[in-house]
Amino acid sequence: MEDYLIIISTFLAAYLIGSTPTAVWLGEAYFGIDVRNYGSGNAGATNTFRVLGKKAGMIVMLVDLLKGWVASSLAVLLVVTESISFDELLLYKLLLGIAAVAGHIFPVFAQFRGGKGVATLLGMILSIHIEAALICVGIFILVFSLSKYVSLGSMIAALAFPVLLLLPKFNPHEPVVVIFAFALFAIVVLTHQKNIKRLIKGEESKLYLRRRIKS
Repeated sequence: MEDYLIIISTFLAAYLIGSTPTAVWLGEAYFGIDVRNYGSGNAGATNTFRVLGKKAGMIVMLVDLLKGWVASSLAVLLVVTESISFDELLLYKLLLGIAAVAGHIFPVFAQFRGGKGVATLLGMILSIHIEAALICVGIFILVFSLSKYVSLGSMIAALAFPVLLLLPKFNPHEPVVVIFAFALFAIVVLTHQKNIKRLIKGEESKLYLRRRIKS
C-alpha cells in the first residue's frame, strides 16, 4: 500500500509541475497581461514569442522544457524508494512525462487553460532518450527555419520520436514505449487541430522571432 501511495503522489507531483503556467505568470508579473488574451490564445512558448518577444519566449520555452524533464526524472525516485523496479524506469519516465504534459495543457493553476505541451513533451523526451531528442530538435529547427511555421515543425518533430524508436540504434526494446510515443504524437496532432486547418487553408501565422508586444 505504501508503494502505491508513493507512486500516486509522484504522479500528482508530475501533474502539478506541468501545471505551472510559466507564460501566464511571466506575462502577468512583468508585462501586466495574460498572454492567453492575445495572439493564438495559448499559454505556451510560441505565443509568448509572438506576444511578449524573444527574451520572454526563451524563458518560457526553457522552463516548460525543464518541467517535462523534471517530471519524467521523478521516476528515478520511485526506483530509489523501491516502489518500482529498475526495469520499469523507462515506462514510468514516459508516464510521468505524460502527466506533466497533461498538466501543461490543462493547468490547475490557470483555470485549465494552458498551452499545447510541445516544450514540456521535449523535456520528457530528453529525459527518456537524449540522442533521439536532439535529433527531434534538429528536425524542428530545420522545418521551422524553412517554413517559419512552429506548428508544422512541432508536429513533424513529434512524429520523428516514435519513428526513431523503431530503428535498431534507438529502439528501447520496450514495445509499450513505442506505442506510447505514437500516442504522444497523436496528442500533439489533436492539440494542433486548428493549426492544421489553417495550414491547409494557407492562413497559419508564421513566426519571425521579432519582439511584438501587443496591448
